[in-house]
Amino acid sequence: MNIEQALHRVRTGPQGREVAAFFDFDGTIVHGFSGLHFFRDRLLAGKVTAAELASTMVNGLRGTDSEADFERFVAVAFKAWRGHSEEELYEIGQRLFMSTIAGHLYPEAWQLIGAHQNAGHTVVIASSASRYQIQAAADALGVEHVLFTPLEVVDGVLTGRVDGKSLWRSGKADATRAFIEEYGIDGPRSYTYSNGGEDAEFLATTGNPTATNPDGTLDRIARERKWPILRFRPRGTPGVKEAVRTAAAYGGIVGSVWTGLGLGLVNRSRKVALDSIMNIGSDVSLALAGIDVRVRGEANAWEHRPAVFIFNHQSQLDPVLLAKVLRHDFTGVTKKEMATDPLFGPLLRFAGATFVDRGNTERAVEALAPVVDTLRQGTSVIIAPEGTRSPTPQIGPFKKGAFRIAMQAQVPIVPVVIRNAGEILWKHSTLLRSGTVDVAVLDPIDVSEWRVADLDTHITAVEDLYRKTLTDWPIA
Repeated sequence: MNIEQALHRVRTGPQGREVAAFFDFDGTIVHGFSGLHFFRDRLLAGKVTAAELASTMVNGLRGTDSEADFERFVAVAFKAWRGHSEEELYEIGQRLFMSTIAGHLYPEAWQLIGAHQNAGHTVVIASSASRYQIQAAADALGVEHVLFTPLEVVDGVLTGRVDGKSLWRSGKADATRAFIEEYGIDGPRSYTYSNGGEDAEFLATTGNPTATNPDGTLDRIARERKWPILRFRPRGTPGVKEAVRTAAAYGGIVGSVWTGLGLGLVNRSRKVALDSIMNIGSDVSLALAGIDVRVRGEANAWEHRPAVFIFNHQSQLDPVLLAKVLRHDFTGVTKKEMATDPLFGPLLRFAGATFVDRGNTERAVEALAPVVDTLRQGTSVIIAPEGTRSPTPQIGPFKKGAFRIAMQAQVPIVPVVIRNAGEILWKHSTLLRSGTVDVAVLDPIDVSEWRVADLDTHITAVEDLYRKTLTDWPIA
Protein backbone atom coordinates (compact mmCIF):
# COMPACT_ATOMS: atom_id res chain seq x y z
CA MET A 1 0.00 0.00 0.00
CA ASN A 2 1.27 3.51 -0.80
CA ILE A 3 0.14 6.78 0.76
CA GLU A 4 -2.34 7.58 -2.03
CA GLN A 5 -4.01 4.20 -1.57
CA ALA A 6 -4.11 4.71 2.19
CA LEU A 7 -5.73 8.13 1.76
CA HIS A 8 -8.24 6.75 -0.75
CA ARG A 9 -9.20 3.99 1.69
CA VAL A 10 -10.00 6.58 4.36
CA ARG A 11 -11.86 8.95 2.04
CA THR A 12 -14.07 6.21 0.60
CA GLY A 13 -14.53 4.30 3.86
CA PRO A 14 -17.02 4.75 6.69
CA GLN A 15 -17.42 8.28 8.05
CA GLY A 16 -18.28 9.68 11.46
CA ARG A 17 -17.08 9.95 15.06
CA GLU A 18 -17.85 6.32 15.90
CA VAL A 19 -14.94 5.37 13.63
CA ALA A 20 -11.53 5.99 15.23
CA ALA A 21 -7.95 6.12 13.97
CA PHE A 22 -5.27 5.22 16.54
CA PHE A 23 -1.70 6.27 15.72
CA ASP A 24 1.47 5.21 17.47
CA PHE A 25 3.88 8.18 17.80
CA ASP A 26 7.60 7.35 17.53
CA GLY A 27 8.40 5.78 14.19
CA THR A 28 4.84 6.23 12.94
CA ILE A 29 4.08 9.95 13.15
CA VAL A 30 7.69 11.09 13.67
CA HIS A 31 10.93 9.62 12.43
CA GLY A 32 13.05 8.11 15.19
CA PHE A 33 12.66 8.23 18.96
CA SER A 34 11.47 11.59 20.34
CA GLY A 35 12.56 10.69 23.88
CA LEU A 36 16.18 11.11 22.82
CA HIS A 37 15.58 14.83 22.28
CA PHE A 38 14.34 15.20 25.87
CA PHE A 39 17.35 13.31 27.21
CA ARG A 40 19.77 15.32 25.06
CA ASP A 41 18.15 18.58 26.19
CA ARG A 42 18.74 17.65 29.84
CA LEU A 43 22.27 16.44 29.04
CA LEU A 44 23.27 19.66 27.31
CA ALA A 45 21.71 21.68 30.14
CA GLY A 46 23.91 19.80 32.63
CA LYS A 47 20.89 18.31 34.39
CA VAL A 48 21.81 14.65 33.84
CA THR A 49 23.97 13.20 36.59
CA ALA A 50 26.67 10.60 35.96
CA ALA A 51 24.59 7.99 37.83
CA GLU A 52 21.50 8.76 35.75
CA LEU A 53 23.47 8.58 32.50
CA ALA A 54 25.06 5.25 33.46
CA SER A 55 21.76 3.76 34.63
CA THR A 56 19.93 4.83 31.47
CA MET A 57 22.65 3.42 29.24
CA VAL A 58 22.74 0.09 31.12
CA ASN A 59 18.97 -0.34 30.92
CA GLY A 60 18.98 0.67 27.28
CA LEU A 61 21.70 -1.87 26.46
CA ARG A 62 19.73 -4.61 28.19
CA GLY A 63 17.00 -4.09 25.63
CA THR A 64 13.25 -4.28 26.02
CA ASP A 65 12.38 -7.85 25.10
CA SER A 66 9.66 -8.12 27.74
CA GLU A 67 7.20 -5.84 29.46
CA ALA A 68 9.23 -6.21 32.66
CA ASP A 69 12.29 -4.89 30.80
CA PHE A 70 10.33 -1.90 29.56
CA GLU A 71 8.84 -1.12 32.96
CA ARG A 72 12.35 -1.17 34.43
CA PHE A 73 13.60 1.14 31.67
CA VAL A 74 10.84 3.76 32.06
CA ALA A 75 11.19 3.65 35.86
CA VAL A 76 14.82 4.75 35.48
CA ALA A 77 14.12 7.25 32.69
CA PHE A 78 11.22 9.02 34.40
CA LYS A 79 12.89 9.00 37.82
CA ALA A 80 15.13 11.75 36.45
CA TRP A 81 12.06 14.01 36.09
CA ARG A 82 11.41 14.05 39.84
CA GLY A 83 11.01 17.59 41.15
CA HIS A 84 10.15 19.11 37.78
CA SER A 85 6.81 20.86 37.43
CA GLU A 86 4.27 19.90 34.80
CA GLU A 87 4.41 23.47 33.50
CA GLU A 88 8.17 23.20 33.00
CA LEU A 89 7.91 19.89 31.14
CA TYR A 90 5.13 21.11 28.86
CA GLU A 91 7.32 24.13 28.06
CA ILE A 92 10.28 21.88 27.24
CA GLY A 93 8.05 19.70 25.07
CA GLN A 94 6.76 22.70 23.13
CA ARG A 95 10.26 24.12 22.64
CA LEU A 96 11.70 20.81 21.46
CA PHE A 97 8.80 20.28 19.11
CA MET A 98 9.26 23.68 17.46
CA SER A 99 13.05 23.44 17.26
CA THR A 100 13.58 19.77 16.43
CA ILE A 101 10.74 17.24 16.51
CA ALA A 102 8.53 19.08 13.99
CA GLY A 103 11.30 18.56 11.44
CA HIS A 104 11.00 14.80 11.95
CA LEU A 105 7.24 14.64 11.33
CA TYR A 106 6.39 12.42 8.40
CA PRO A 107 4.46 14.54 5.85
CA GLU A 108 2.57 11.37 4.87
CA ALA A 109 1.43 10.88 8.48
CA TRP A 110 0.19 14.47 8.50
CA GLN A 111 -1.83 13.81 5.34
CA LEU A 112 -3.23 10.59 6.74
CA ILE A 113 -4.29 12.18 10.02
CA GLY A 114 -5.90 15.02 8.06
CA ALA A 115 -7.84 12.55 5.92
CA HIS A 116 -9.22 10.83 9.03
CA GLN A 117 -10.17 14.20 10.51
CA ASN A 118 -11.94 15.21 7.30
CA ALA A 119 -13.84 11.92 7.43
CA GLY A 120 -15.11 12.97 10.86
CA HIS A 121 -13.19 10.20 12.60
CA THR A 122 -12.05 10.29 16.22
CA VAL A 123 -8.26 10.53 15.96
CA VAL A 124 -6.08 9.31 18.84
CA ILE A 125 -2.32 9.25 19.45
CA ALA A 126 -1.35 6.24 21.59
CA SER A 127 2.22 6.17 22.87
CA SER A 128 4.39 4.69 25.60
CA ALA A 129 5.90 8.16 26.03
CA SER A 130 4.72 10.69 28.58
CA ARG A 131 2.14 13.30 27.70
CA TYR A 132 4.78 16.04 27.94
CA GLN A 133 6.66 14.49 25.02
CA ILE A 134 3.74 14.27 22.61
CA GLN A 135 1.24 16.98 23.58
CA ALA A 136 2.84 19.70 21.42
CA ALA A 137 2.71 17.44 18.37
CA ALA A 138 -0.90 16.50 19.13
CA ASP A 139 -1.82 20.20 19.35
CA ALA A 140 -0.08 20.97 16.05
CA LEU A 141 -1.82 18.03 14.36
CA GLY A 142 -5.18 19.01 15.80
CA VAL A 143 -5.51 15.67 17.61
CA GLU A 144 -7.79 15.94 20.64
CA HIS A 145 -7.21 12.55 22.27
CA VAL A 146 -3.86 11.28 23.58
CA LEU A 147 -3.13 7.97 25.33
CA PHE A 148 0.20 7.99 27.19
CA THR A 149 2.20 6.51 30.05
CA PRO A 150 0.87 8.28 33.17
CA LEU A 151 3.34 9.84 35.61
CA GLU A 152 2.59 10.58 39.24
CA VAL A 153 2.07 14.26 40.00
CA VAL A 154 1.65 15.87 43.42
CA ASP A 155 0.70 19.56 43.58
CA GLY A 156 1.80 20.06 39.96
CA VAL A 157 5.24 18.49 40.54
CA LEU A 158 6.39 15.08 39.29
CA THR A 159 7.46 12.49 41.84
CA GLY A 160 9.53 10.53 39.32
CA ARG A 161 7.24 7.50 39.47
CA VAL A 162 5.00 5.96 36.84
CA ASP A 163 1.38 6.18 37.94
CA GLY A 164 0.10 2.78 36.86
CA LYS A 165 1.06 0.69 33.83
CA SER A 166 3.07 2.09 30.93
CA LEU A 167 1.50 2.04 27.48
CA TRP A 168 3.82 -0.54 25.95
CA ARG A 169 2.73 -3.78 24.33
CA SER A 170 -0.34 -5.01 26.32
CA GLY A 171 -0.55 -1.67 28.15
CA LYS A 172 -1.18 0.20 24.89
CA ALA A 173 -3.61 -2.44 23.66
CA ASP A 174 -5.55 -2.34 26.97
CA ALA A 175 -5.72 1.47 26.89
CA THR A 176 -6.99 1.38 23.31
CA ARG A 177 -9.68 -1.18 24.12
CA ALA A 178 -10.76 0.92 27.11
CA PHE A 179 -10.99 4.02 24.90
CA ILE A 180 -13.09 2.11 22.35
CA GLU A 181 -15.46 1.06 25.11
CA GLU A 182 -15.68 4.48 26.78
CA TYR A 183 -16.30 6.48 23.60
CA GLY A 184 -18.58 3.99 21.85
CA ILE A 185 -16.13 3.42 19.00
CA ASP A 186 -16.92 0.90 16.29
CA GLY A 187 -13.73 -1.19 16.57
CA PRO A 188 -14.20 -3.39 13.48
CA ARG A 189 -14.52 -0.31 11.25
CA SER A 190 -11.71 1.65 12.94
CA TYR A 191 -8.00 1.93 12.11
CA THR A 192 -4.67 1.41 13.89
CA TYR A 193 -1.19 2.43 12.70
CA SER A 194 2.17 1.47 14.23
CA ASN A 195 5.75 0.59 13.29
CA GLY A 196 6.89 -1.82 16.03
CA GLY A 197 6.52 -5.56 16.51
CA GLU A 198 5.66 -4.93 20.17
CA ASP A 199 2.46 -3.23 18.94
CA ALA A 200 0.96 -6.27 17.21
CA GLU A 201 -1.70 -6.56 19.94
CA PHE A 202 -2.43 -2.83 19.72
CA LEU A 203 -2.81 -3.03 15.94
CA ALA A 204 -5.24 -5.97 16.29
CA THR A 205 -7.66 -3.94 18.44
CA THR A 206 -9.36 -2.59 15.29
CA GLY A 207 -10.55 -4.09 12.04
CA ASN A 208 -8.12 -2.06 9.91
CA PRO A 209 -4.56 -2.47 11.23
CA THR A 210 -1.73 -1.02 9.12
CA ALA A 211 1.95 -1.80 9.65
CA THR A 212 3.48 1.64 9.14
CA ASN A 213 7.26 1.85 8.58
CA PRO A 214 7.42 -1.63 10.16
CA ASP A 215 10.51 -3.01 11.83
CA GLY A 216 11.58 -6.56 10.98
CA THR A 217 9.33 -8.21 13.53
CA LEU A 218 6.21 -6.30 12.53
CA ASP A 219 6.97 -6.75 8.84
CA ARG A 220 6.93 -10.52 9.38
CA ILE A 221 3.75 -10.41 11.48
CA ALA A 222 1.97 -8.18 8.95
CA ARG A 223 2.80 -10.52 6.09
CA GLU A 224 1.62 -13.54 8.07
CA ARG A 225 -1.66 -11.83 8.99
CA LYS A 226 -2.03 -10.16 5.59
CA TRP A 227 -2.11 -6.66 7.08
CA PRO A 228 -1.41 -3.72 4.74
CA ILE A 229 2.16 -2.38 4.92
CA LEU A 230 2.71 1.36 4.48
CA ARG A 231 6.13 3.01 4.30
CA PHE A 232 6.98 6.70 4.49
CA ARG A 233 10.03 8.49 3.15
CA PRO A 234 12.74 8.56 5.88
CA ARG A 235 13.24 11.87 7.72
CA GLY A 236 16.76 11.20 9.02
CA THR A 237 19.61 13.71 9.13
CA PRO A 238 20.74 14.86 5.65
CA GLY A 239 24.16 13.57 4.60
CA VAL A 240 27.05 14.43 2.29
CA LYS A 241 24.93 14.12 -0.85
CA GLU A 242 22.50 16.74 0.44
CA ALA A 243 25.37 19.05 1.40
CA VAL A 244 26.84 18.84 -2.11
CA ARG A 245 23.45 19.46 -3.73
CA THR A 246 22.78 22.42 -1.45
CA ALA A 247 26.13 24.01 -2.29
CA ALA A 248 25.49 23.46 -5.99
CA ALA A 249 22.00 25.00 -5.75
CA TYR A 250 23.25 28.12 -3.98
CA GLY A 251 26.09 28.35 -6.47
CA GLY A 252 23.54 28.16 -9.26
CA ILE A 253 21.64 31.10 -7.79
CA VAL A 254 24.79 33.21 -7.57
CA GLY A 255 25.80 32.30 -11.11
CA SER A 256 22.34 33.12 -12.40
CA VAL A 257 22.42 36.53 -10.73
CA TRP A 258 25.65 37.43 -12.51
CA THR A 259 24.29 36.10 -15.82
CA GLY A 260 21.11 38.12 -15.43
CA LEU A 261 22.98 41.28 -14.54
CA GLY A 262 25.17 40.80 -17.59
CA LEU A 263 22.15 40.45 -19.86
CA GLY A 264 20.62 43.52 -18.25
CA LEU A 265 23.71 45.58 -18.97
CA VAL A 266 23.87 44.41 -22.57
CA ASN A 267 20.22 45.28 -23.12
CA ARG A 268 20.33 48.32 -20.84
CA SER A 269 17.25 46.99 -19.10
CA ARG A 270 16.69 46.32 -15.41
CA LYS A 271 13.61 44.29 -16.36
CA VAL A 272 15.64 41.98 -18.60
CA ALA A 273 18.09 41.45 -15.75
CA LEU A 274 15.34 40.61 -13.27
CA ASP A 275 13.44 38.31 -15.62
CA SER A 276 16.63 36.46 -16.49
CA ILE A 277 17.58 36.04 -12.84
CA MET A 278 14.12 34.71 -11.95
CA ASN A 279 13.91 32.31 -14.89
CA ILE A 280 17.47 31.04 -15.01
CA GLY A 281 18.07 31.14 -11.25
CA SER A 282 15.00 29.13 -10.29
CA ASP A 283 15.44 26.49 -12.99
CA VAL A 284 19.17 26.01 -12.45
CA SER A 285 19.14 25.97 -8.64
CA LEU A 286 16.21 23.53 -8.44
CA ALA A 287 17.77 21.23 -11.04
CA LEU A 288 21.13 21.18 -9.26
CA ALA A 289 19.36 20.37 -5.98
CA GLY A 290 17.51 17.45 -7.58
CA ILE A 291 14.12 19.07 -6.96
CA ASP A 292 11.23 18.53 -9.34
CA VAL A 293 8.26 20.92 -9.27
CA ARG A 294 4.79 19.76 -10.31
CA VAL A 295 2.38 22.64 -10.95
CA ARG A 296 -1.41 22.39 -11.00
CA GLY A 297 -3.48 25.27 -12.38
CA GLU A 298 -0.52 26.98 -14.03
CA ALA A 299 -2.82 29.07 -16.24
CA ASN A 300 -4.01 30.92 -13.12
CA ALA A 301 -0.47 32.26 -12.69
CA TRP A 302 -0.72 34.16 -15.98
CA GLU A 303 -4.32 35.04 -16.76
CA HIS A 304 -5.05 37.59 -14.03
CA ARG A 305 -2.17 40.02 -13.63
CA PRO A 306 -1.38 42.16 -11.82
CA ALA A 307 -2.47 40.26 -8.73
CA VAL A 308 -1.57 39.62 -5.13
CA PHE A 309 -0.19 36.08 -5.05
CA ILE A 310 -0.39 34.62 -1.54
CA PHE A 311 1.32 31.40 -0.44
CA ASN A 312 1.65 29.16 2.60
CA HIS A 313 5.19 29.58 3.96
CA GLN A 314 7.11 26.53 5.22
CA SER A 315 10.55 26.90 3.73
CA GLN A 316 13.26 29.26 2.57
CA LEU A 317 12.83 27.43 -0.72
CA ASP A 318 9.40 29.01 -1.26
CA PRO A 319 10.61 32.19 -3.08
CA VAL A 320 12.57 30.05 -5.55
CA LEU A 321 9.48 27.93 -6.21
CA LEU A 322 7.37 31.05 -6.76
CA ALA A 323 9.99 32.44 -9.14
CA LYS A 324 9.74 29.25 -11.20
CA VAL A 325 5.94 29.44 -11.31
CA LEU A 326 5.48 33.20 -11.85
CA ARG A 327 8.62 33.85 -13.94
CA HIS A 328 8.48 37.64 -14.34
CA ASP A 329 6.78 40.93 -13.49
CA PHE A 330 6.46 40.42 -9.76
CA THR A 331 8.07 41.58 -6.56
CA GLY A 332 7.63 40.60 -2.94
CA VAL A 333 6.88 41.65 0.61
CA THR A 334 9.08 40.07 3.24
CA LYS A 335 10.40 40.58 6.77
CA LYS A 336 12.98 43.32 7.28
CA GLU A 337 15.62 40.80 8.41
CA MET A 338 15.85 39.51 4.82
CA ALA A 339 17.29 42.86 3.71
CA THR A 340 20.60 41.91 5.31
CA ASP A 341 20.59 38.26 4.20
CA PRO A 342 23.96 37.75 2.44
CA LEU A 343 22.48 35.65 -0.40
CA PHE A 344 18.92 36.85 -0.94
CA GLY A 345 19.12 40.37 0.49
CA PRO A 346 20.84 42.08 -2.49
CA LEU A 347 18.59 40.22 -4.94
CA LEU A 348 15.43 41.21 -3.05
CA ARG A 349 16.51 44.84 -2.94
CA PHE A 350 17.29 44.77 -6.67
CA ALA A 351 13.83 43.29 -7.32
CA GLY A 352 12.20 46.14 -5.40
CA ALA A 353 10.90 44.03 -2.54
CA THR A 354 9.22 45.73 0.41
CA PHE A 355 10.71 44.94 3.81
CA VAL A 356 8.31 44.94 6.76
CA ASP A 357 9.04 45.20 10.49
CA ARG A 358 6.76 42.49 11.86
CA GLY A 359 7.30 43.71 15.39
CA ASN A 360 5.89 47.17 14.66
CA THR A 361 2.35 47.12 13.27
CA GLU A 362 2.24 50.86 12.57
CA ARG A 363 5.46 50.83 10.57
CA ALA A 364 4.39 47.68 8.77
CA VAL A 365 1.19 49.35 7.57
CA GLU A 366 3.19 52.38 6.40
CA ALA A 367 5.66 50.19 4.52
CA LEU A 368 2.85 48.43 2.66
CA ALA A 369 1.31 51.64 1.32
CA PRO A 370 3.65 51.90 -1.74
CA VAL A 371 2.83 48.29 -2.65
CA VAL A 372 -0.61 49.44 -3.82
CA ASP A 373 1.07 51.78 -6.31
CA THR A 374 3.30 48.93 -7.48
CA LEU A 375 0.21 46.86 -8.29
CA ARG A 376 -1.53 49.73 -10.03
CA GLN A 377 1.54 50.12 -12.23
CA GLY A 378 1.19 46.51 -13.40
CA THR A 379 3.62 44.57 -11.21
CA SER A 380 2.27 41.67 -9.19
CA VAL A 381 3.19 41.08 -5.56
CA ILE A 382 3.83 37.87 -3.60
CA ILE A 383 3.07 37.77 0.13
CA ALA A 384 3.02 35.04 2.78
CA PRO A 385 -0.06 36.00 4.82
CA GLU A 386 1.05 33.83 7.76
CA GLY A 387 3.91 36.30 8.24
CA THR A 388 6.53 33.68 9.06
CA ARG A 389 7.55 30.16 8.13
CA SER A 390 5.60 27.37 9.80
CA PRO A 391 7.58 24.43 11.24
CA THR A 392 4.80 22.08 10.10
CA PRO A 393 2.41 21.79 7.12
CA GLN A 394 -0.30 23.30 9.33
CA ILE A 395 -1.78 26.56 8.02
CA GLY A 396 -1.27 29.35 10.53
CA PRO A 397 -3.59 32.35 10.97
CA PHE A 398 -3.49 34.71 7.99
CA LYS A 399 -2.77 38.38 8.63
CA LYS A 400 -4.84 41.05 6.91
CA GLY A 401 -2.12 42.97 5.04
CA ALA A 402 -2.20 41.05 1.75
CA PHE A 403 -6.00 41.23 1.57
CA ARG A 404 -6.15 44.97 2.36
CA ILE A 405 -3.57 45.63 -0.36
CA ALA A 406 -5.61 43.72 -2.94
CA MET A 407 -8.78 45.57 -1.93
CA GLN A 408 -7.11 48.98 -2.21
CA ALA A 409 -5.45 48.21 -5.54
CA GLN A 410 -8.60 46.47 -6.83
CA VAL A 411 -6.68 43.44 -8.06
CA PRO A 412 -7.51 39.77 -7.47
CA ILE A 413 -5.93 37.52 -4.89
CA VAL A 414 -4.45 34.34 -6.37
CA PRO A 415 -3.84 31.57 -3.79
CA VAL A 416 -0.69 29.53 -4.39
CA VAL A 417 -0.68 26.35 -2.29
CA ILE A 418 2.70 24.68 -1.77
CA ARG A 419 2.98 21.08 -0.62
CA ASN A 420 6.16 19.33 0.57
CA ALA A 421 8.51 22.35 0.56
CA GLY A 422 9.03 21.84 4.28
CA GLU A 423 10.04 18.25 3.60
CA ILE A 424 12.69 19.40 1.09
CA LEU A 425 14.04 22.26 3.23
CA TRP A 426 12.63 22.42 6.75
CA LYS A 427 12.45 25.74 8.63
CA HIS A 428 15.44 25.03 10.89
CA SER A 429 17.51 23.20 8.30
CA THR A 430 20.18 24.52 5.94
CA LEU A 431 20.49 21.45 3.70
CA LEU A 432 18.24 20.73 0.75
CA ARG A 433 16.85 17.24 0.12
CA SER A 434 16.05 16.01 -3.36
CA GLY A 435 12.43 15.26 -4.12
CA THR A 436 9.22 16.61 -5.61
CA VAL A 437 7.36 19.73 -4.55
CA ASP A 438 3.73 20.17 -5.56
CA VAL A 439 2.34 23.63 -6.28
CA ALA A 440 -1.33 24.40 -6.94
CA VAL A 441 -2.24 27.82 -8.34
CA LEU A 442 -5.92 28.17 -7.50
CA ASP A 443 -8.58 30.26 -9.22
CA PRO A 444 -8.30 34.01 -8.57
CA ILE A 445 -10.46 35.52 -5.86
CA ASP A 446 -12.32 38.69 -6.80
CA VAL A 447 -12.16 41.20 -3.93
CA SER A 448 -13.91 44.09 -5.69
CA GLU A 449 -17.06 43.64 -3.59
CA TRP A 450 -15.31 42.92 -0.30
CA ARG A 451 -15.90 45.22 2.67
CA VAL A 452 -13.51 45.80 5.56
CA ALA A 453 -16.27 44.84 8.02
CA ASP A 454 -16.43 41.36 6.48
CA LEU A 455 -12.66 40.86 6.10
CA ASP A 456 -12.28 38.35 8.94
CA THR A 457 -14.94 36.12 7.39
CA HIS A 458 -13.29 36.28 3.96
CA ILE A 459 -9.84 35.47 5.39
CA THR A 460 -11.19 32.49 7.31
CA ALA A 461 -12.70 31.16 4.06
CA VAL A 462 -9.32 31.49 2.31
CA GLU A 463 -7.55 29.69 5.18
CA ASP A 464 -10.09 26.86 4.89
CA LEU A 465 -9.45 26.73 1.14
CA TYR A 466 -5.75 26.12 1.83
CA ARG A 467 -6.50 23.40 4.37
CA LYS A 468 -8.92 21.66 2.01
CA THR A 469 -6.45 21.80 -0.88
CA LEU A 470 -3.60 20.37 1.20
CA THR A 471 -5.81 17.56 2.46
CA ASP A 472 -7.43 16.71 -0.89
CA TRP A 473 -4.79 17.65 -3.44
CA PRO A 474 -6.09 18.43 -6.95
CA ILE A 475 -5.23 15.72 -9.47
CA ALA A 476 -5.16 18.01 -12.48
